[in-house]
Amino acid sequence: MTERKTAILHNLRRAVVRSEFWFLGLIPIVLMAAVLFLVGGRSQAGDVIKVNLNKTSEVSSLPEISGTASGQYGDGSLRAAIAGVLSPTKTLEYYQELLSYMGQQLNQEVKLFLKPTYAEINDLVRGERVDVAFVCSLAYVEGNQDFGMELLVAPQMYGETLYYSYLIVPVESTATGLSDLKSASFAFTDPLSNSGHLAPTYQLALLEEVPVSFFGKYVFTYSHDNSIAAVASKLVDAAAVDSLIYDQMVEEDPLLATKVKVIARWGPYGIPPVVVNPALNSQLKQQLRNLFIHLHESGEGSKILGNLNIEKFVIVPDTMYDSIREIKMKLEW
Repeated sequence: MTERKTAILHNLRRAVVRSEFWFLGLIPIVLMAAVLFLVGGRSQAGDVIKVNLNKTSEVSSLPEISGTASGQYGDGSLRAAIAGVLSPTKTLEYYQELLSYMGQQLNQEVKLFLKPTYAEINDLVRGERVDVAFVCSLAYVEGNQDFGMELLVAPQMYGETLYYSYLIVPVESTATGLSDLKSASFAFTDPLSNSGHLAPTYQLALLEEVPVSFFGKYVFTYSHDNSIAAVASKLVDAAAVDSLIYDQMVEEDPLLATKVKVIARWGPYGIPPVVVNPALNSQLKQQLRNLFIHLHESGEGSKILGNLNIEKFVIVPDTMYDSIREIKMKLEW
């Protein structure tokens, strides 16, 4: 393990020990961890990235754009926002390739917005500061209710447009279910994460429990892979994570399965979708949808999707997310 990764794990350990409820104070640590664990130590300045369409391997930082995006076709740029849900490793590299390809097909400059929380991604879509965004399922449900956030397409992975919430613990743990984690330390991902927050909170409610009194301490890591890393390093006793991300990480690093195990699976739920603001120009919206659903038909597009473990993008009904709405309603969130 590199010295930088070791330092981050040390900071995570100190934060867990010192704080019973670790929220805002975690964000600076997670921002560093996201860079190291998600993109293999690649550094990043700022949260807006310009994709060079001539060199897909080159990423340069840009100052954040002030004001709101026009949302109009032909304004010279396509603004995209990503919450790291589908690809916990090499996110920047792989999504850069995807968005670069999209920009080439649309003959538009692409500007990529990276934000540490799902709420911030929703704010970008709400304010029309981005044209398209990759969001969490619960973030979509919230955005759809709040301002009419609109489904564009969804990825199909492993033959399905569904995913689960996994409850994970260190492989040596004797816990066999959520009820065995009374007084344990626990890692949620993001307040707007379905698999990493809503689903486990609902399971606690079925036990007539709530996080604040059930767990000895809990944290928000703001990243599924950070939650997995925290369990693997025994910084926390358990975590709830996105099944797609966990399965991909185990596939890429089989040794992870010797450190972490899944003891419960909740779901299925509608897969995290690609969304737009309902006010987005209809012509651009249709062009984006067509581009996504035909992406797998080209050799280059198929390769890009393969790097993301996505088979293809498909059109899905809004009703696919009703089970999340029902859970949210039962919890009165």
